[in-house]
Amino acid sequence: MGLNWNEIKSRALLFSKTWGDASNEDSLAKPFWIAFFEIFGITNKRVATFELNVKKLGGAQGFVDLFWPGMLLVEHKSRGKNLDHAVDQAVGYLHNLKEHELPQLVVVCDFARFRVRRLATGETVEFELKHLHKHVKLFGLLAGYKVQDIRAEDPVNIKAAERMGRLHDALKASGYSGHALEVLLVRLLFCLFADDTGIFQPAQSFRDFVEERTAPDGSDLGPRLGQLFQVLNTHESQRSQNIDEQLNQFAYINGRLFEETLPMADFSTAMRDALLDACALDWSAISPAIFGSLFQSIMDDKARRNLGAHYTSEANILKLIKPLFLDELHAEFERIKGNLSCITLVRWLLEAPVFRGDSLFTNRTY
Repeated sequence: MGLNWNEIKSRALLFSKTWGDASNEDSLAKPFWIAFFEIFGITNKRVATFELNVKKLGGAQGFVDLFWPGMLLVEHKSRGKNLDHAVDQAVGYLHNLKEHELPQLVVVCDFARFRVRRLATGETVEFELKHLHKHVKLFGLLAGYKVQDIRAEDPVNIKAAERMGRLHDALKASGYSGHALEVLLVRLLFCLFADDTGIFQPAQSFRDFVEERTAPDGSDLGPRLGQLFQVLNTHESQRSQNIDEQLNQFAYINGRLFEETLPMADFSTAMRDALLDACALDWSAISPAIFGSLFQSIMDDKARRNLGAHYTSEANILKLIKPLFLDELHAEFERIKGNLSCITLVRWLLEAPVFRGDSLFTNRTY
């Protein structure tokens, strides 16, 4: 993770003061958004495209003011213009985007006002520029922060299982099966979680790698994944001096997950698109409670057809484990919290992923 929230809020306050008088879209919209990204520490990488030519709903051509695939779409207007009209324009651009390109946030702005819509929930928030610092967490994904709003039987969990299940079926149908298939799927799951939970920096590194460095027809995806897995299994100090810069940004992952050399998988256009569609999900919002059903859905065709019957909500799981484990652990912690020799172990237990609700995949050797 890069900047902390205090620094981001301070930058947002300065941004609001600096741009308080801006009004002309044509001359100031682009520098306005470049400065906006700097609030979140984004200064040295081109992440978004200005004035992207997109076909709108109905077939007419239009130009998205700013577009960051999978993250952000902005429609910007001069000060005082109608934001309702801007929203209609922005939504019209979504129709012809691929699923993995759909942004998490749609933003319309006239310098003085922001209107932000989270596509996943439909939540819309409007605020004035001077209050940006109060609402800056809406844009936390730009700094690598993820909004986690897990609800019992959240459809995103089922969607994750379905997408990974489709990828499993396609690989198996191509002749890639058995142990190699299982290990490959587990590695891909790790990469998906690492993209959205801060293990890979910057966020969405895996998705960018697949999207930018592999051919649209999927012909080189297998070898490129093999290359990435080798990098993930190699400590930074032992990597080649000539390693590709984009690959070298991936952190070394201990625990031997990427140690085994797998047979090369062959991907098609549809299979590459399926992987990118899986990348488009916010994996930080996937509950650990879905893991049993998730792996069941990947490995067992019959179980996948009955996924709804097998799914157990996180709320119900916590009803079981809380009286069995958590209450006793918290009581024990209160009893011995003055004893430093015991605190480390109990704190570790309380913070372990299975109890804490974090991703089960962590860059840690147990």
